[in-house]
Amino acid sequence: MRWGASPFAPPTLLDFRAAAERIRGVAARTPLVKLHSFNGDNGVYLKPENLQPVNSFKVRGVLNWARTLSPERRVEGLYTISSGNTAQALGYVANLYGVKARSYLSERTPRGKVEAIRGYGVEIEFLSEAEYFGFEPDLGGPGCYFHPFAEPLMVAGNGTIGLEIFEDLPQVETVFCPVGGGGLINGVGRALKALKPGVRVVGVQPENFPAVETCRRLGRPVRVEMKPTLGDGVAAPVTDVMLPLLMEVMDGMVLVSEDEIRAAVRRLALHNKLVVEGAGALSLAAALKTPPSERGATVCVLSGGSIDADKLADIIMGP
Repeated sequence: MRWGASPFAPPTLLDFRAAAERIRGVAARTPLVKLHSFNGDNGVYLKPENLQPVNSFKVRGVLNWARTLSPERRVEGLYTISSGNTAQALGYVANLYGVKARSYLSERTPRGKVEAIRGYGVEIEFLSEAEYFGFEPDLGGPGCYFHPFAEPLMVAGNGTIGLEIFEDLPQVETVFCPVGGGGLINGVGRALKALKPGVRVVGVQPENFPAVETCRRLGRPVRVEMKPTLGDGVAAPVTDVMLPLLMEVMDGMVLVSEDEIRAAVRRLALHNKLVVEGAGALSLAAALKTPPSERGATVCVLSGGSIDADKLADIIMGP
């Protein structure tokens, strides 16, 4: 299970800093925001990547990758496989360069994400769940294939989040990060650990899709069934390329329930006025169930904000 990935050396601090220069002026430098509390300082800060131009962190890595391509390569078109956010970022970046983009999507991709992807002019091909998790690209065919997580330039772009966290909160002790294929936590974690080796980097997945935790326990990549979850944005296979890199960078893993995800999405919307999708709120859900004494100064990476309006309304109005 690789989705066309090949082994690569993890990016270094130099790579993260080079990526920061490449994406400057297009990707937003998102702020750190204190989690609103009625009971004083809770020690939790939010890194709202839902404020990016495409409402997710993915724009950082896609842009970093695309800027290294020659004009001759870019004009061939860009394509990817995605649970939704990578495809939006690819479409956004393709439009910057005036080239075509296409994406393979799971047939379970939320309607709102599909509409947004189409809004960027991305050509879409839907795959069954089995086809999605078993996908292998035709690397010899037309177009430039972008791997949504096992791409060193993607990981380097994601690492710019870690640079910004350290710059804004050098006393950070714990960072909670949603985990799908592993590109986000690898970038954020490696950048932070290069600057502050003692920081704890904790991955988060839904209880209904404990793919990384299962593979970590078994010591090898396996297919894990995804039950219905609000955190569907982390729907990605754990690959043989990424699993050892994940084991190197993660200091722990937290699984959160659907009720905990709903509570985190609701709290962000009502108290911090941030619209965050279920996958993006995994980090806060994990922080809220972790005793403050065990996490210290905490940053929650809110990875994205692509949530259907009716789903958000249901969460806000529901029990």
